[in-house]
Amino acid sequence: MSKVVLITGASSGIGKCIGEYLIQKDFIVYGTSRNPDKYKDSKFPILALNVKENNTILKTVNTVIEKEGRLDVVINNAGAGITGPIEETPEVEIKNNFETNFFGPINVIKAVLPQMREQQSGLIINITSIAGYMGLPYRGIYSASKGALELLTEAFRMELKGFNIKMTNVAPGDFATNIAAGRYHAPLLETSPYLKPYGDTLNLMDEHVDNGSNPNVMAQAIYKIINTSDPKVHYKIGEFMQKFSIVLKRILPDKVYEKLLMSHYKL
Repeated sequence: MSKVVLITGASSGIGKCIGEYLIQKDFIVYGTSRNPDKYKDSKFPILALNVKENNTILKTVNTVIEKEGRLDVVINNAGAGITGPIEETPEVEIKNNFETNFFGPINVIKAVLPQMREQQSGLIINITSIAGYMGLPYRGIYSASKGALELLTEAFRMELKGFNIKMTNVAPGDFATNIAAGRYHAPLLETSPYLKPYGDTLNLMDEHVDNGSNPNVMAQAIYKIINTSDPKVHYKIGEFMQKFSIVLKRILPDKVYEKLLMSHYKL
């Protein structure tokens, strides 16, 4: 029996790539977008869902279950980038980022758990970020929202084990997608004391995305995880040095690691 997969934020980038890869492997795939009418040429159905609006989450989840009778894999991929000096980032944008990157996935998980409990099976994959393992300069809010989702997954896994529902984190590094286009950027203010370091860091971040890995690497990793009987708690997918940076944080003294990051960002 083909597994039924629901992917949030699947109209472009990593989510779209995962969906297209999985249908080639005979999965039944549903994706979501806030504006599904823009993607009528998608290779798999795109349903309306805004992770900040719980009624749209429940409606879409129920639609998939009514059509297929089950829901085997949920991939919490929808997310939003945010950059800027924390001091100059509007509170409304900080809350908006957490609504998308943290509370949104929680509400998706809550919506699918009753069906997975009834099936006595299911897999939930939370797409986080390597940035969630460290507080990055001018990406502190993004690091915090993704790091919070990483920790949430650790707790959720233990709560769900008795129902045979599995959950894991997949933390990507930089991939060549259009994520930068949808990212909130705190404006570069001429009067800001952060003008030069923030501007330089912003350019460096965009360069990293432009030179990022092919998102097919993520799709292949997700496919392997789905076919793993007992997924790990955390997976890191990206260039060697991006993954190695997490190892360094674990073994180096805090101030030494901080100096390495500051040197990398030329701060």
